[in-house]
Amino acid sequence: MLEEVRIKGLGVIDDAMLELSPGLTVVTGETGAGKTMVVTGLGLLFGGRADPQRVRPGAERALVEGRITLPEESRVTERVSEAGGELDEGALILTRSVSAEGRSRASAGGRSAPVSLLASLADDLVATHGQSDQHRLLRTERQRAALDRYAGEALTRTLNSYAAAYRRHREVSEELEELTSRARDREQEADMLRFGVEEIADAEITPGEDAELLAEENRLAHADSLRVAATTANRALTGDPDADMQADAVGLLASARHALAAVRDHDTSLASVTDRLDEASHVLGDIATELASYADSIEADPARLAAVQERRAHLAQLSRKYGESSDDVLAWAEDAAKRLAELEGDDERIDELRDEEEELRSKLLELADELTRIRTETAETFSAAVTEELTALAMPHAQVSVRVTAGDDFGPHGRDEVEILLVAHPGAPPLPLHKGASGGELSRVMLAIEVVFAGADPVPTFVFDEVDAGVGGKAAVEVGRRLARLARAAQVVVVTHLPQVAAFADAHLVVEKSGAGTVTESGVTRLDRAGRTRELSRMLAGLEDSELGQAHAEELLTIADTARAS
Repeated sequence: MLEEVRIKGLGVIDDAMLELSPGLTVVTGETGAGKTMVVTGLGLLFGGRADPQRVRPGAERALVEGRITLPEESRVTERVSEAGGELDEGALILTRSVSAEGRSRASAGGRSAPVSLLASLADDLVATHGQSDQHRLLRTERQRAALDRYAGEALTRTLNSYAAAYRRHREVSEELEELTSRARDREQEADMLRFGVEEIADAEITPGEDAELLAEENRLAHADSLRVAATTANRALTGDPDADMQADAVGLLASARHALAAVRDHDTSLASVTDRLDEASHVLGDIATELASYADSIEADPARLAAVQERRAHLAQLSRKYGESSDDVLAWAEDAAKRLAELEGDDERIDELRDEEEELRSKLLELADELTRIRTETAETFSAAVTEELTALAMPHAQVSVRVTAGDDFGPHGRDEVEILLVAHPGAPPLPLHKGASGGELSRVMLAIEVVFAGADPVPTFVFDEVDAGVGGKAAVEVGRRLARLARAAQVVVVTHLPQVAAFADAHLVVEKSGAGTVTESGVTRLDRAGRTRELSRMLAGLEDSELGQAHAEELLTIADTARAS
């Protein structure tokens, strides 16, 4: 709900604050007092076109600020949060300024925002109906959405089923399109994977084989050096059997042990050294034995060396293609086999998807036909109700119809295009709303539509300017009666010059110029009962103190009170 609006430097308004209420709020005032600037300000606040000529002469800029209360969870709150804005104690603060040079700025929730954001938020916050406005319900997609809500539960159930089938149909179609359009790419990928898997399988690689082959190649390539080194080390430990005399490590170690063994009992510290020499003797003996065995096992084998080098070259070739090591190559083969199984299963998947797509299309066709049927029936009921409202609003020869056209393509809401048409007078062709009525007539047509849609189209605030243009007398009372009926389901703000309409208000604001010809904060007054009587008397007779005028005003207020209570 729109709580308050502050307007500065706009037209004749210098600085004024409007405190709005739930229900029906009317704004009245003498011609030129600035009441239409209220609607102009609201248009700016909700993303309307910025006209620098509307900036008050002498002012640097026009500024409009609005405070709007929102429910705890709403799409507006989410969108403002996404834009970086925040609520102020559950209320959204919107601002819009227009400089005298034409520069426009906007903010939402305390954060600068593009004007387009305000315009998009307006779709969920306010419906403005004035002779020069682009009305929300003039857009065919909003007409379809409003008709759907008017249709109620029967259509909602069918639409929910259709929406679920439509989403699944989109998913299936996209997957099927991807699989079929990439058939050649998939076949090429499968051929490459199949070749790689077969090549690796033929190689019969074992885990860690490349490291083992490298070690074997090093041993075979240096067999002579390894054997000479082992033999030399062995002889250093055990002595050369072909030499007459040669000191060896084992012999020297034995001599040392023998020398110490004779005296070890005389000193415990020397005994421990002797024990260590014993250990060393055993270790050197084991090493000498291993060296002798190793030297005997080493043989030069050119044939085996060539085979190892050839195998390593083969593995290196595979590693360049599939991985850095033999283990990486084996891992690639495992992953490739899994992917190959997926690709080879795509043909079967394509067949499954085609069957599902056909079933979904049949279901969509059935549900779309049901939506068309419900919308067509609802359109007849709606058209009759709006036409009846127009008769009471001094348009007895006008007729409203709703054209529901089923197309060939499925959309998120079915196949239907919905358009509200107006026959302004007998013999006239049905035309879209904005082409079939004048500005004043269009406001009354939109009022009739909004009254019929009340509760079905959940816009919290409606603003009407000149909705009573061209009517008077009993028709004006009916306009007021319908505005009051609409105000039971939403907040309604009306700029009017007819006392018959103003009498139905829950809150009455009057706009008055100051002596300097401007509207200031003190120039926007909320009237009490006595003030309303005087204002209605002025609107009726031009004299607020006229006894006859005040009596007529009281009569209007009583009639309106009775009508609102019924």
